[in-house]
Amino acid sequence: MTLRLKALFAGAVIFTAGTASAATECIAPANPGGGWDFTCRQIGKILYDIGQVDQPVQVTNMAGGGGGLAYQSVANERTDDADLIVAASQATATRLAQDAFGGATADQVRFVGAIGADPGVIVVGADSEFQSLNEMLDAMAADPGSVSFAGGSAAGGFDHLKVLQLAQEAGVEDIRAIRYIGVDGGADAITQTVGGFTQGMTGDMSEVVGFIESGDVRVLAVLTEERVPGFEDIPTAREQGYDVVAVNWRGLYVPKDISDERFQEWADKLRAVGESDEWKAAMEANGLAPFLVTGDDFQSFIDGNIADVRTLSQEIGVIQ
Repeated sequence: MTLRLKALFAGAVIFTAGTASAATECIAPANPGGGWDFTCRQIGKILYDIGQVDQPVQVTNMAGGGGGLAYQSVANERTDDADLIVAASQATATRLAQDAFGGATADQVRFVGAIGADPGVIVVGADSEFQSLNEMLDAMAADPGSVSFAGGSAAGGFDHLKVLQLAQEAGVEDIRAIRYIGVDGGADAITQTVGGFTQGMTGDMSEVVGFIESGDVRVLAVLTEERVPGFEDIPTAREQGYDVVAVNWRGLYVPKDISDERFQEWADKLRAVGESDEWKAAMEANGLAPFLVTGDDFQSFIDGNIADVRTLSQEIGVIQ
């Protein structure tokens, strides 16, 4: 997956920004405050600010099923809505790879593109006994059920996979004994940990920045190859001896039956957002890495990515 991301960084094709659009709705498939909500609100605001749409974008939160409720709604009920965009991420692709959306498949929508990569993080409450990732994983190696996690994806989803990969690297023998609570979005997940209901939170940097600034949490590790600019005091898992890299691309999909012309318009609009100074400032403020791939190039990435995740999920035992 990492090699595929690197290839796309190098080979992304540049398109021309589109023209102004009619009223647009962006569905965030989770409760307010999480990564999908962030995606809709930031992209929606910038689309309007830079003149890619002529009316403010309406954000609709549709939590349920780790993104499955929104996906089924778009795939079955709004198949030709040309003014609908939906926040998506690696979590979306992971759930599709694991057939976790009630039989829904990736070809029931069209993936427009991604404009940022959200680094994975492992987080504890400010008063946690764990001062390092090593301490946490040592405890899990001794007793896999002694540390519980909350994440914004359903069990077996992308957030859950981050923990399982780290546990494998740490030599945890029974990774299925690790306790994981899947909730609807990163905001709910961090609330579980801050409230003391779980010992750790597995999510993405953009979901925890506000909690870092308020002092409610400590980030034990960021799951990137190098430390994240602006958050250089947070060590990577690799530095601590665990070779796990997990970044969550953030982007959009649209209904399947819109016209090719309209699909390309959305790809162009998303690229305009990704190339804007406003989006670059949002990335810096929220710890995102550049990752701009749109249109047919992104659809090719999704196809390969889903195949990769399916293989990884089988290896870890999440699916058969």
